[in-house]
Amino acid sequence: MKHTDNMDSIFNPSVTDALIKLDPEDGPHFVEYFQTHAMLSREKAQLQASVRDQRKLLVENGKLKKDIEQLKTQLQDKQKRRTAKVLFSPAPPPTTTSPAPNTETAAVSNNPPPPSSQDRRDRQSRRKRGDRKARPSSDSLSLVAEPRVDVSRLDLRVGRILSVRPHPLAETLFVQEVDVGENAPRTVVSKLGAQTDLEELQGVLAVLLCNVKACKLRGVASKARLLVCSVSEDDVIERLAPPIRSDPGDRVTFLNYPGEPDKELQSKQRLWETLQPDLQVDSKGVANYKGCGFEVKGKGLCRAPSLTSCNIK
Repeated sequence: MKHTDNMDSIFNPSVTDALIKLDPEDGPHFVEYFQTHAMLSREKAQLQASVRDQRKLLVENGKLKKDIEQLKTQLQDKQKRRTAKVLFSPAPPPTTTSPAPNTETAAVSNNPPPPSSQDRRDRQSRRKRGDRKARPSSDSLSLVAEPRVDVSRLDLRVGRILSVRPHPLAETLFVQEVDVGENAPRTVVSKLGAQTDLEELQGVLAVLLCNVKACKLRGVASKARLLVCSVSEDDVIERLAPPIRSDPGDRVTFLNYPGEPDKELQSKQRLWETLQPDLQVDSKGVANYKGCGFEVKGKGLCRAPSLTSCNIK
């Protein structure tokens, strides 16, 4: 009954009556056809609006996740600075309580004799020895401040390659626009090999190192590093593939290395060069660091599409 009422409300009753008068035999069929078509159009519009709202919610959820990660990193940095301040602050001087003077010495202390030069030198030497004891040694400072060196400091994320084109000034380089879950895609310059099919790369998922310092490669600024794998320099180069159900912006983590990534890798520390020899694809095609797999939590492991027992670079 409700469906009939909705259909009747779509058309003006006068229009319906006019159609039936024009063709009494087929008029009702025409009216029913138009009403059904109008209802389908309305439901289609409602469904499209629902899909748009769902996509908007997914984008907002991604932004909220990123904000939470940034706040967590800031909180950890503040905690580290607070701990370092407590460790390195000089110890307060010890408080000594002098015994109460008795009546016999009180009269003498009213007019103390002037200190000799030897007494002044002794007091100065004691102060210097106290300063040296309170000052922390350089060895303890270096032990506490030394940062960890493992794969958790790399900001590895899932990205979707939106477009790829040859580099205008280098035959072996290619320029990609990659969505990594941010407001705008990142430009990435990579070496993909001469046999790479550029059309097959468009729209696929990849793994990117996102906290490298932006640099220009033959005049094009690259703002991330696309992880690829190959057996040797002259062999076939394949992209490292995340799980199929991954979304752009998903973090790639390591179960045995739960630390937070650096905001930006410092070129002087050469962290990527230090960790790269331990980034491998095993005999089953799974990407790992020292035997610990590249994982997108709740979605699976990262793999090489066809290569096994090769290097990740």
